[in-house]
Amino acid sequence: MRSSEAGARPPATPGTPTTLLVIAKSPVPGQVKTRLTPPFTPGEAARLAEAALVDTLRAVLAAPARRRVLVLDGAPGAWLPDGIEVVAQCGGGLDERLAAAFAGCAGPAVLIGMDTPQVTPSLLAPALGADAWRDCDAWFGPADDGGFWALGLAEPDPGLLRGVPMSTAHTGAVQRARLTAAGLRVRDLAALRDVDTADDAALVAAAAPDGRFAAEHARLTRAVRP
Repeated sequence: MRSSEAGARPPATPGTPTTLLVIAKSPVPGQVKTRLTPPFTPGEAARLAEAALVDTLRAVLAAPARRRVLVLDGAPGAWLPDGIEVVAQCGGGLDERLAAAFAGCAGPAVLIGMDTPQVTPSLLAPALGADAWRDCDAWFGPADDGGFWALGLAEPDPGLLRGVPMSTAHTGAVQRARLTAAGLRVRDLAALRDVDTADDAALVAAAAPDGRFAAEHARLTRAVRP
């Protein structure tokens, strides 16, 4: 069993106080990565989404964490590896869903999405080490599109996310300003590109050529497209 509702818990990493969260949608055609269509079909976009999620969860499993939790919209599938807890997303806008993910944590937590399959344990390492929270209250991972791909809080406070406008070119700036306005000491992770468009997908696949996402992207783009 892999669901936290069934009581399963993956092994913790000794000395690491931080929960690592992944917020994601099940890779169902027509419900994920809709901005990839066209040129990709809904089924192909879902295959890319699944590959991105698999790469992300592999990185999470290889990173040190007290708990590893997938906050999922939809049902888990064969793509879900052992060692990951699953909890259901709440309803509401993305800000509410992110806030609820943090509300379910006791102690420090770092949240990432499924749109950055190029993520690696080394990119996450600054926010997950035993001393990650020394003189630091929050970690922020900016995204190239103006959003953010990672957010860590030493003391998860859902109010820090509620009301932040999501999916805009200013989302990251507003979220980071919310943190600093609350008096938090913020450190930055490396900037990454989200996979939103077909151009993004090509660039991310090239940046992480050894992952499942890159392999799936290569298979899907071998055919000449109009």
